[in-house]
Amino acid sequence: MRDRLPSLPYVPDVGDDLSSSVSICQRFERLFPSDEGAPSDRPIAVESPVAIEVNGIGYAVLMATPAELEELATGFALSERLADNARDIIDIYVYHSAIGWIIRVTLSAHLASRVHDRVRHRASESSCGLCGIENLEQAMRPLPKVHNSFAGSHRAVFTAIASLRDLQPLNHLTGAVHAAALCDHEGTIRLVCEDVGRHNAFDKLIGAMARRQMDWSGGFALLSSRCSYELVEKAALANCPLLATISAPTDLAIARAAEAGLPLISLVRPDAALLAR
Repeated sequence: MRDRLPSLPYVPDVGDDLSSSVSICQRFERLFPSDEGAPSDRPIAVESPVAIEVNGIGYAVLMATPAELEELATGFALSERLADNARDIIDIYVYHSAIGWIIRVTLSAHLASRVHDRVRHRASESSCGLCGIENLEQAMRPLPKVHNSFAGSHRAVFTAIASLRDLQPLNHLTGAVHAAALCDHEGTIRLVCEDVGRHNAFDKLIGAMARRQMDWSGGFALLSSRCSYELVEKAALANCPLLATISAPTDLAIARAAEAGLPLISLVRPDAALLAR
């Protein structure tokens, strides 16, 4: 029997009730400098192990917010270069076990060798890190050039950041999750996905776009996180016209963005931002 998760709206009303699958109420003691204390209840984001199996092979275990798991699996398959598009994904089954969640992804048969090749490298990576030349080459595989162009002005980034917080209901409730937003060229937010992991949130957004057959349409991605090289790679593989992040980038993120021709804006604040040159 397939166990389906309740799906949150992609741009939900912050007044909507959130499913108990993504947050719980936790009892705390509130501490004060006076050395006094008081009981306090606070919603806490759920972080759960999510195992991803691809064509019957255990591929990865993520720590994630257990919602929008089909979108997560789709975006993950695309970001890992296991699939080239959503049509390569034949089926996705989501199961709830006693200790977490299992996502079983079935890819087209012609991709079987690609899956086995990546699993072989990931097995080596998990045992000893990126410990050899072959694995380093896998980690630093050339990125495709971004062919989509951003159709707006940089004012759009400030428009988007001004509204992002109101479109993060789980973070508003818990203060513990990241968001990835699809924004149009004027900065209007079209979709938002949240997760305890910044990579997961972006994979969910990419997966949601693929499953809904949405494209960037000259817009951009806005992430509520620092910019690591993995996020740049996900953006480049998704042919994202522009990537904007709230926190700072790493040097490798900047270099990889330049390699892919991906415009990168970071340290986005309501009054200023930095465009990498």
